[in-house]
Amino acid sequence: MQLNCAGRVALVTGAAQGIGRAIARAFCEAGATVVVCDLDADGVAATAADLDIAHEVLDLSDRSAVAEAMNRIEQTCGAIDILVNAAGGVCGQVGRPLAEIDTEEWRAIFAANVDSAFWLAQALAPKMSARGHGRIITIASGAGLRPSLTGIQAYTAAKHAVVGLSRQLSWEFASQGVTVNSVAPGFVLSNPSTQRQWESYSTAEQARIIDSIHCKRLGTAEDIAAAVLFFASDVAGWISGQVLSVDGGRS
Repeated sequence: MQLNCAGRVALVTGAAQGIGRAIARAFCEAGATVVVCDLDADGVAATAADLDIAHEVLDLSDRSAVAEAMNRIEQTCGAIDILVNAAGGVCGQVGRPLAEIDTEEWRAIFAANVDSAFWLAQALAPKMSARGHGRIITIASGAGLRPSLTGIQAYTAAKHAVVGLSRQLSWEFASQGVTVNSVAPGFVLSNPSTQRQWESYSTAEQARIIDSIHCKRLGTAEDIAAAVLFFASDVAGWISGQVLSVDGGRS
């Protein structure tokens, strides 16, 4: 079975590096017209140049900016058929005791992970619904299903919110041909943040994590991209409201 996305337009957020960049590459290889966006101007420009695709530098937490950018992209590249919300992350934070977390730190992670997914869905899902077809895939996390190895309370709460939002959007739009699903990656060394997290663990801690994974290895960005491509394809047309843990069996 080949997962062909020829004739589809895919928007991938958070594509300046890591998982988002790998997803964009997978869609290009599957024949889609791909547009990438990220707040990291240099990173997303590098992705776009590498793949020879269009890009936008965009603050996804800004509702009006998102709406304007989606209109601009659709006027230039065509109607967006596939939305992949890969933007998010820990925003440079590390795990600290609850009492030390301030409002700005809490809100930053929610803005990057949850607000961005909501504004994008608001801008695109009704249009997909009117056309009778669409795919929305959110990149959640194992932290959206259980406590996070990062120890970051806001990150765990935000990823749980992403899962809940995806299921609610599925309830609202799947009957109109717009499926909504989440991919929950396990430990994937895909960017400087995850590399720093991995290196912060002792050799014994790293060994315990590897031992807890059935496949006995950490994941790659390409492992996550493959799952996203499946959800975006026509063969997944009767799958919606689901969370797929791509974690080597750890869950």
